[in-house]
Amino acid sequence: MNHPASAPPLPRPRGPLSTAVLALLQGSDPGDVPAPADCAPYDEDLQLALYMLYELHYRGFEGVPEELEWDARLLGLRGAIEQRFLDTLREDVPVDGTADAWKALDELQVEPVDGSGSVSHYLRDEARLDQLREYAALRSLYHLKEADPHAWVIPRLRGRAKAAMVAVEFDEFGAGRAEDIHAQLYADLMADLGLDTGYGHYLDSAPAEVLATVNLMSLFGLRRALRAALVGHFAFVEVTSSPASRRLAGALERAGAGPAAVRFYTEHVEADAVHEQVVRHDVVGGLLESEPHLEQDVVFGIRATGHLEDRLGARLLGAWRTGESAALGAL
Repeated sequence: MNHPASAPPLPRPRGPLSTAVLALLQGSDPGDVPAPADCAPYDEDLQLALYMLYELHYRGFEGVPEELEWDARLLGLRGAIEQRFLDTLREDVPVDGTADAWKALDELQVEPVDGSGSVSHYLRDEARLDQLREYAALRSLYHLKEADPHAWVIPRLRGRAKAAMVAVEFDEFGAGRAEDIHAQLYADLMADLGLDTGYGHYLDSAPAEVLATVNLMSLFGLRRALRAALVGHFAFVEVTSSPASRRLAGALERAGAGPAAVRFYTEHVEADAVHEQVVRHDVVGGLLESEPHLEQDVVFGIRATGHLEDRLGARLLGAWRTGESAALGAL
């Protein structure tokens, strides 16, 4: 089902913190708001609350006034929630003064021999069509805004890093052709699989592990102080994308998906192999040439991205290997 580019409806809350955020977005008094510092950082409640607050900077929500994007109370709450998230990430993926960005990038190219912990290996070799559809639906929260948060870093870069970042983003946004914007190609993939292509349609189905991967992009994108972490995130995506996309294209072909579904991943096999070199040498290289003190932040961005992708992979594979759904309820 196709939809106009409208704001999605508000999601169902998942706990007291997201209930409070929902009330504020609807113009109601939330009463006592839980202290984010006391909330579990990776759980459904906090991640949904943070996702809703970040979404005000994208398309917003149906019925929510646009002026709330800069509401002081919401911004203060968002800052406290994202600080809880950020502090936990720094604890889970510590980066010391010996961090080497080039070594971290090289390590991304070393894949496990058997691929046993890899979602793309599982999808290529074992997944049923319903699991492929579930994967596509859950990842739509990421891919339907794929390049947008990365674009926030452009005015925060300069020289070679900025020029290279713009060049890669130009491809991500279809090189001037609306039908080739990567988010549109993903919507075409979803339509080919019989999924709803509405922006944010599967938010209520997405577990916290999915939301965290999207929130990370927004966290890095909205904080200028974390510009190098966003570059690290972008580098992780581009370095790991080509081999994973090849496997996912194979998974869709094996399942008998149509050409539009396969095209999204075949496009990324070639494009991201080129992007990887540009990002490595010119985006990361250019950034560290002009601001060498940011190397630890680049490494943090790489490691934090890998950490949350591993958590998501464990959620998906843990469900699928026992014959269960990884989604929250029916798609």
